[in-house]
Amino acid sequence: MKLYLYTILILILVMINHGSCDSTIRVGHRVSLAIPLEYNDGFIGRAFLMDYGDDTKQIEPSFRVALSTEANKGKYSCSLEVFLGDVKVWNSGHYSKFYTSDVCFLELTEDGDLQLKGPKNWIGWRTGTSGQGVERLQILRTGNLVLLDVLNQIKWQSFNFPTDVMLWGQRLDVSTWLTSFPRNTTSFYTFEILYNKVALYLNSGRLKYSYWEFKPSKNRNITFVELGSKGLELFDDKHKKMAQIIASWKVQPVRFLALGNRTGNLGIYFYSPTTRKFEASFQALNTTCDLPLACKPYGICTFSNSCSCIRLLTKKNHEVSDCNQGVPSRFCGGGTTQVEMLELNDVVTVLKDAPKRINVTKTTCANLCLNDCKCVAALHSYGDYGDPSSEQCSLFWLVAGIKQVEKGSGLSYMVKVPKGTSYHHNNPSVKKWVLIVVGVVDGLIIILVLGGLVYYLVHKRRNNLQGTNNDT
Repeated sequence: MKLYLYTILILILVMINHGSCDSTIRVGHRVSLAIPLEYNDGFIGRAFLMDYGDDTKQIEPSFRVALSTEANKGKYSCSLEVFLGDVKVWNSGHYSKFYTSDVCFLELTEDGDLQLKGPKNWIGWRTGTSGQGVERLQILRTGNLVLLDVLNQIKWQSFNFPTDVMLWGQRLDVSTWLTSFPRNTTSFYTFEILYNKVALYLNSGRLKYSYWEFKPSKNRNITFVELGSKGLELFDDKHKKMAQIIASWKVQPVRFLALGNRTGNLGIYFYSPTTRKFEASFQALNTTCDLPLACKPYGICTFSNSCSCIRLLTKKNHEVSDCNQGVPSRFCGGGTTQVEMLELNDVVTVLKDAPKRINVTKTTCANLCLNDCKCVAALHSYGDYGDPSSEQCSLFWLVAGIKQVEKGSGLSYMVKVPKGTSYHHNNPSVKKWVLIVVGVVDGLIIILVLGGLVYYLVHKRRNNLQGTNNDT
């Protein structure tokens, strides 16, 4: 109730200070947003300042601009945001949050600089457009938030600072990217525009691993990409479209492309007038197990799209540890005598582009990881037709993206564990033991499904017999 009343108060203050929403804010304008004195986890205060007001040309839903404050890790952040309906498509604090207290100000100064300020006029974010003749801030039909001068020339635009969303009509040049940040992890996702491809990456520390890519045919180079009405279009240096990622839905136009912060999947979305929601017309990855963080670290995505842990036993107490419990986050400083490589049977990782060695045996591959304290996993490939000269070894700094595969893949995935964790009663093989653990969840699901089917058939037969008896 307190949160509801506070939101109403914010809206009343904004209406008094600003009046009804417009598509323009001119120099000298200043808006304030009060921030709660006490921290309330989950609190979001939002004041909508502008919208695109040409109803004759705007496709539902419309773009709106808001000044927002949000509870985050014991503090309140303040940001300028652009919404398409209820979807946030741009945020000034996407990469670096501005934390403040008591109050947050949005001001377009007399000399043309758009600023977010806290108490005592402390500047937390700015466009840096002072002295460039800026006259007004405006939201365009495309959702591009722009600063314009008297000649309608753009001096600053949100399209030049992409976050995790790309809007219709927006262009991204080579060497630019979208970024999204999943919660409770230091890793993050990027969708990158490269000369020879567009690709999705999981970034961890100083390394990044690809998990999806799209390449133009004939090794043609990309100059820029643009989101059109039918999908993502790729252009060459002559501004000629040479390839396209086509969205499957052709009735409604594409509205935006987004990089999901939870899954890392890339989606292209349209607005459905029937459901009045945005729906995906294209997804880069259609299977759960192909997602880089489908399971927690040291988890395995099984054939049933569920997660199973790499369970380890210790020599000391024989207790089972789930996933990464009992596995140190770092192995540096302990020496190679304190660790060993545990081979997992019939699993691989969806992560690619790890540091690679060629003409390396599986034993050498394991030793390379053991001797590199930052390495936590290795993937060995036997190459074509068992040719030793084509054997490859990839070293990883994180254990993620593991999924179950059919037997005979020619791949061997190994993880680094403290020495002694693979000890078992009666000395069973590690391969067989791990395989049982990976398959246990799938086995339980199959048993439950079969059991339910048998129950259904028996129950149906009883009802039929009862119906026959009643008729006679």
